[in-house]
Amino acid sequence: MIVPYEHGSCLNDLDEATLMELAKLSQAAEQVFKEQFHCEGVNLGLNLGRAAGAGIEEHLHVHMVPRWLGDDNFMSVIGARRVIPEAFEQSWERLRIAFDRLMRDKG
Repeated sequence: MIVPYEHGSCLNDLDEATLMELAKLSQAAEQVFKEQFHCEGVNLGLNLGRAAGAGIEEHLHVHMVPRWLGDDNFMSVIGARRVIPEAFEQSWERLRIAFDRLMRDKG
């Protein structure tokens, strides 16, 4: 999940710098997911407004989910199935290290 510091309920509420940072972080997350999880695709989602399912209407965020050919759609949400066979804490640590390295390399 990518959450900007600036509050806004829709993309039009964000200034250009925040919008660009959100896009660049999404780009970095895609790269890290593919590197660390060897996924074949990534779902990227925004719920803007209550009708779209936004949990906190005043603050948007981006969901990113690694995907593989043949996996079950919404496997963790509905089916209580996991496609990444490791604890969330272990995944978080792998992602943290990879993001730190990527951000350091990009300067």
